Amino acid sequence: MAFLNLSSPHHHNLSKTSSIMMWVLLATIPGLLVQTYFYGYGTLINLIWASVLAVALEAIVLRLRRRPIRPHIADGSALVTAFLLALALPPFSPWWLTLVAVLFAIVFAKHLYGGLGNNPFNPAMVGYALCLIAFPVSMTQWASPEITLSLGQQLQWFWLEQIDGGIDAWTQATPLDLMRHTKGLTLNELSSSNPQLNLGLSASGWINAAYLLGGLALLAKRVFTWHAPVAMLASLGFCAGLFHMGEPDLYPSATQHLFTGATMLAAFFIVTDPVTSATSRKGKLVFGAGVGILVFIIRSYGSYPDAFAFAILLMNLSAPLIDTYTQPKAYGHHQKHNQGDR
Repeated sequence: MAFLNLSSPHHHNLSKTSSIMMWVLLATIPGLLVQTYFYGYGTLINLIWASVLAVALEAIVLRLRRRPIRPHIADGSALVTAFLLALALPPFSPWWLTLVAVLFAIVFAKHLYGGLGNNPFNPAMVGYALCLIAFPVSMTQWASPEITLSLGQQLQWFWLEQIDGGIDAWTQATPLDLMRHTKGLTLNELSSSNPQLNLGLSASGWINAAYLLGGLALLAKRVFTWHAPVAMLASLGFCAGLFHMGEPDLYPSATQHLFTGATMLAAFFIVTDPVTSATSRKGKLVFGAGVGILVFIIRSYGSYPDAFAFAILLMNLSAPLIDTYTQPKAYGHHQKHNQGDR
């Protein structure tokens, strides 16, 4: 009798799941604080709104599915999805953009497949990728850190997409946008006229350092193993360093790739998702390395500079196949040999 080899777990201990989710939420706090420091109240508004939406939609779908609401709400998975979306979305996201992202993450990417443990794709990345494709202008509204808005102005933009006082020129290209679309300039020329490419001074560099700190705390608590995040960062850094050595004026350095965009957030909070990634240790190495290589390729040659959502979703699709070929042999069993090898 043959048994199916599925990558997703078949049973969840809700108390253990809720404890893991709590640690993940706590580990995002350093990045949340630094992101709020540089970009204002928008990230906090996104987080509160996304959390309310995620819990409400989770309860509605559970009621429609005739499942117990309180235990599934208490496991914290909906809040983790909300936090990841809120941290990934631009601080100037309007209310409807967050609504669409959370709706597709909770209803379609999670419960359409049967709920936690059955979803093949990371829900937060499904919601993010959908909005990136459908609403590219709203998904690129990243304000300059030098521009500060009051809480009232931020709320006004959140609900009405306009601000009293005629503020209309507050967005700027992200470091990844600048490095991807150089407009004929070398990276050294871009760096001299764009301080945000200086990682020691840029908001992106400090935000990634904060998420790295939170990720290391999760590793210390053994919430996940090191295999997937290290493999992802190593493969991305290797590809970036290799191409940078060949054409330093065209390809950003490994450090610039590792500390811009959502690199550290993805490495420690998304790639490590136990449901949608590979499960064996070898599989996690392959999964993480695949994400890193795809990110470099899409960043260097694609239309979407950050690329993590697409890279992770493509590797989610490959996770069952990776598990099939990387599962460890059971103790006492030996690999079969062909007759020609005898």
